[in-house]
Amino acid sequence: MNVSAWSIRNPLPACMIFVLLTLMGLFSFHQMKIQNFPDIDLPTVVVTTVLEGATPSQLENDVARKMEDKLATVQGIKHIFSTLEDGVATVTAQFNLEKPTQEAVDDVRSAISAIRNDLPADIREPVVTKLEMAAQPILAFTVHSSRMDQTDLSWFVDNEVAKALLAVPGVGAVNRVGGVERQVKIELDPVLMQGLDATAAEISRKLRDIQKELSGGKTELGKQNQPIRTLGAVKTAAELGNIQIPLNNGQVITLSDVATITDTYADPETIAFMDGRPVIAFEVSRSRGAGEIEVGQGVVEALTTLQGKYADIEFEKAFDMVAPVKGEYNGSMHMLYEGALLAVVAVWLFLRNVRATLISAVALPMSIIPAFIGMYFLGFTVNVVTLLALSLVVGILVDDAIVEVENIVRHLRMGKTPYQAAMEAADEIGLAVVATTFSLIAVFLPTAFMSGIAGKFFKQFGWTASLAVFASLVVARMLTPMMCAYILKPAVREDKDAAWMRGYLSLVKKCLHHRWITVILSGLFFIGSIMIVPLLPTGFMPADDTSQTQVYLELPPGSQIEETTEAANHALTLLAGNPYIEGIYTSIGGGAAGGDMFAIGTTQDVRKATLTILLKNRGDRPVKQVLENEFRDLLLQIPGVRVKVGLGGSGEKYVLVLSGDNADVLQEAALNVGRELRTIGGLGNISSTASLVRPEIEIYPKYDLAAEYGVSSVAIADTLRVATSGDYEVALSKLNVDQRQVPIVVSLQKWVLEDIDFLNELKVPGSQGSVPLSTIADIRLGAGPVVVNRYDRARNINFEIELSGQALGDVIKKVMQLPSIQQLPAGISIVSIGDAEIMGELFESFSLAIAVGIICIYIVLVLLFKQFLHPFTILAALPLSLGGAFLGLLLADKSFSMPSLIGLIMLMGIATKNSILLVEYAILAEREKHISRYEALLDACHKRARPILMTTLAMGAGMVPLAFGLSEADPGFRSPMAIAVIGGLITSTFLSLLVIPVVFTIVDDISLFLQRHFGGVFNKPE
Repeated sequence: MNVSAWSIRNPLPACMIFVLLTLMGLFSFHQMKIQNFPDIDLPTVVVTTVLEGATPSQLENDVARKMEDKLATVQGIKHIFSTLEDGVATVTAQFNLEKPTQEAVDDVRSAISAIRNDLPADIREPVVTKLEMAAQPILAFTVHSSRMDQTDLSWFVDNEVAKALLAVPGVGAVNRVGGVERQVKIELDPVLMQGLDATAAEISRKLRDIQKELSGGKTELGKQNQPIRTLGAVKTAAELGNIQIPLNNGQVITLSDVATITDTYADPETIAFMDGRPVIAFEVSRSRGAGEIEVGQGVVEALTTLQGKYADIEFEKAFDMVAPVKGEYNGSMHMLYEGALLAVVAVWLFLRNVRATLISAVALPMSIIPAFIGMYFLGFTVNVVTLLALSLVVGILVDDAIVEVENIVRHLRMGKTPYQAAMEAADEIGLAVVATTFSLIAVFLPTAFMSGIAGKFFKQFGWTASLAVFASLVVARMLTPMMCAYILKPAVREDKDAAWMRGYLSLVKKCLHHRWITVILSGLFFIGSIMIVPLLPTGFMPADDTSQTQVYLELPPGSQIEETTEAANHALTLLAGNPYIEGIYTSIGGGAAGGDMFAIGTTQDVRKATLTILLKNRGDRPVKQVLENEFRDLLLQIPGVRVKVGLGGSGEKYVLVLSGDNADVLQEAALNVGRELRTIGGLGNISSTASLVRPEIEIYPKYDLAAEYGVSSVAIADTLRVATSGDYEVALSKLNVDQRQVPIVVSLQKWVLEDIDFLNELKVPGSQGSVPLSTIADIRLGAGPVVVNRYDRARNINFEIELSGQALGDVIKKVMQLPSIQQLPAGISIVSIGDAEIMGELFESFSLAIAVGIICIYIVLVLLFKQFLHPFTILAALPLSLGGAFLGLLLADKSFSMPSLIGLIMLMGIATKNSILLVEYAILAEREKHISRYEALLDACHKRARPILMTTLAMGAGMVPLAFGLSEADPGFRSPMAIAVIGGLITSTFLSLLVIPVVFTIVDDISLFLQRHFGGVFNKPE
C-alpha cells in the first residue's frame, strides 16, 4: 500500500495519528528521569572481609589468595582485583559484560561460602555486594548549630537528617563526613594494673560480661507465661565507676579506683572544612533509577522543612553535581532548539517559500517527540547520551521532509496542482527516502550492540538515534506529503537553474569525460586522508571543562590526622588567592564527593585529604586544564605530600600497572619505571604504590620461653591490642542511651603509646600466672606495606599518571618506548586497566560496529534496489567523507577519541544518504524515461543536487552549536564530534556530487560485462 497516497486521500486520520503520537511522546518525556549518565548494570561483585588487627600481608595469605583461587573457577570471570589494608580485605570480581549481574552475585556468594571454613575463624562474615555505579554522591552539605556541640550535632546528622533524607524518593544513602562518634572511655592506670597483676583485656572482657541485658528463660506465675530478664546494664557513664570487677587472681576491684571514666567521643577519623572553617558535612547519593535533578529538588525541600523545625540549624551546600546535570540538560535542549532553527533557516534559503519551510519545520518536533515513546518503553532516561543522539540527528531528521518537499515543489513548478504534485512526487521519491532512512538505521543501530563498557553507554545512543530517524521516515511518508497537498499553493513561476547549478553540471560533464583521472584523484584524496590519522592525538575521552575539580593530598604512611589537616590548610592557603575559585570543600579521611565511579579498590585513610574546588562559570575563567596546571605548580610548595589534581574521571589520567609474583623484583622494576616516567615532559603528577611502606613495631615470640610460661601468641596480641587501642568493636560493652548504643572502650592511659619501654614490661597472662612481655618476646622496629594491591592473582604496583591535557594514546606511546618498560625483568608484565583497557575495547567495538553497519547498508540497498553491484556505487562515498573529518580534527587540535568515532559513524549514514539520492534517480531515469546512461546521470545530478545541498546545509547548521559549544553544556565531548561531522560533510558532499556519477558508470560497465558472461545473475533487470 502506498502510505503517502492514503495519507493525502485521508488527511483527518493521518492528522489524528500524529496528534496521538505527540501526546504519547510528551507523556513519555514527562515520565522519564533526567540523569547525567544512564545507569549501567556492570556485572562486578565486591567481597569485603573484616579481620580486625590483621596486616595487609597477613590478609593476602590468609584471605585474599584463597578467595581469588576459588573465584578464578567461576564461569565468566574477567578480572579479579584485591586491595588489602589493615583489617580489611576487598576482593572485586569483574565479569564479562554478558554475565547477568544477579547471577554473578549468586556465583560469587556460593564460591565464598564454599571456602568459608578455610578462612580464619575470627573474621567477620564476608559481605558480598554488586558494584553500584549510581552510588557516587551528588550533593554535599555542611551543617551548623548555635546550640549543639560537635557530639550532639553529629548525632543529629546521623539520626534526624538521615531519616528525613532517606524518606525522599530516589535518595540511596546519606553519609556523614567530619564530626565525632560518642564513646565512653575507660582509661586504666598502667602502674596500678601492673601492681594488681591484671591486663586491660581482662578488665574489658569482665566488664562486657557484667554490663549486659540478657534473657533468663520464663516462668508460669499466675497461669501466665512471663519472661525472665537479667538487667545488668547501667544507664550512665558515672554508674560504670561503681561496678566491681573480680580478677582472675581472686581480687575484686572497683572500676573507678583503677580508671578514669569519661563520656566523650572517639578520636576523629574524618574531618571536614568549608573554606577553611571546621564543619560537619554529609553527602547524599541517589539510588539506581532515580534522576539527579529530581533527587536534588527533593533533598533541598526536605532540608528546608528540617530547618523550619530546628531554628538553630543552618545548612550550606558544599558540593553539587546536580547543577552540572541541570546545566547539561538545559544546554543540550538549547542546542537542540538552535540546531533545529538553523536547519529550518537552511531550508528557507533554498526554497524561499514560507509554506514549504513551515512544512519542513514541522517534521522536527514530529520526529523527536514520538521517539520518546520508544525510549520510555525501553527504560531509557533523558541523559547526556540520549540528548547527544537527538542533538546529532536533529539535522538528519528534517532531511527526509526536505527531500519530499523539494521534490513536490519541483513538480509544482512544472504546472501541476499541489494535490497532483504531492501524489506524484511522493510516489517518485518514495524508494529513495526509505533507502536513505534504513541505511541510517543500519549505521546507528549496531552501536547499540557494541561490547565493553562503552557499549553499555551506547545502547541508549544507538536506539535513540534509530527511533528518531525511523520517526522521521513516518513523518516524511505520511505527514509531509499530506501537508504539501493541502497547504502549498500552485507555483507562479517556472523553475530556472541558478548559476551554481550550471557550473556544477559543467563540472560533472568534465568528470564523466575524464573518468579515470577523477578516480585517481579521488584515490589520492583517500590516501591523503589516511595519512592524516597518525598526526592526530588518540585517546578514550577528551578532558571535560566542568566548573568543579579536586586536589587530592596523600601524606606518608603513618601520618596522623593532625598532620593531614595541617597539609590541607597549607594547600587551602596557597589556593585561596586564585580569583577563579568560588569555594573549597575539604574532606580528610573520608568522603567520596567527586570521586571516580570507575575506580576499583579506592580506600579512605586519615593520611588522605580531598579538596573539592568550585570554579567560576566556563565563560568567566580559563579552560579548567590551565587552572589545574597552575594549582599543581602552587602545591609543589607543600613538603612531603603527594598531590593529584583533577576529578580523576575519563580523559584525565592513565593508570600503568606492573604485575608479578616476585614482590622484590616487582618493587625494583617499579622504582626504575618510576624514575623514567618523570623524564616524560608535559605530564602532571605521577604517583605509585611502590613506596607505600610504613614503620611498625614487630613482636617476635620466644617460643621456648613462651611455651614454658604457657603464653600463646593470641594472648600477646590481645594484651597489646586492648592496652593500646581497645578491643574489637564486636567485643565491646555498650551503654544504651537515646535510642542508640554507645561503645565502652577500655584501654591504658595514652602516655603508654609513647613509651616502648613500658610496653616491654606489660604483663601477659599465661598458664602459670602473668609474665612481662620482654621475658617471652622480642620487640623490634620494622616496616611493612600500608596496602597490598593484587590483579588477577598476582601482586601489582600502580602508577597513576595525570595526563594534564595530553591525549591518552600519545602518553601510552611515550611510556611504552621507555627503556625500563622495554626491558622488564622476567615474570613482570604490564597490565592494561582503566581508560587504557576501555580505549582498546572502544576502538575494537567501533571497528566492528562500522563493519557491521557497512554490511547492513549493503544488504538494505540490495533488497531495495534489487541489484548486487550498484550498492557498491553508493558505498564508494564512504571513503570520501574521511578526509574532511580528519582534517577538521587536525585543524581544531582535537583528539581521535570516542566522540570522533561517533562523528565518523554519523558520516557513514550521511554520505550513503547523498549517494542513494543520486543513484536511485539515475537508475529510475534510465529505466523509465528510456534515456542513455550519460543523460540519466546528468538528469539525476540536475534533479538531486539541490536536495543534497539542502540536507547537507541543514545538517551542518544543526552541528554548529555543538562545534562551538554555544551553551552552558560542557563542549569537551560534543565539540570533536561536531567538528568531525562538519568537516566530513563538506568533503563528502562535494566529492560525492562529482565522483559518484563516475563510479556509477564504472560499476555499470562491470555489471554489463558480468551480465553478458553470467546470464544476467548480476544486475538482473526487473
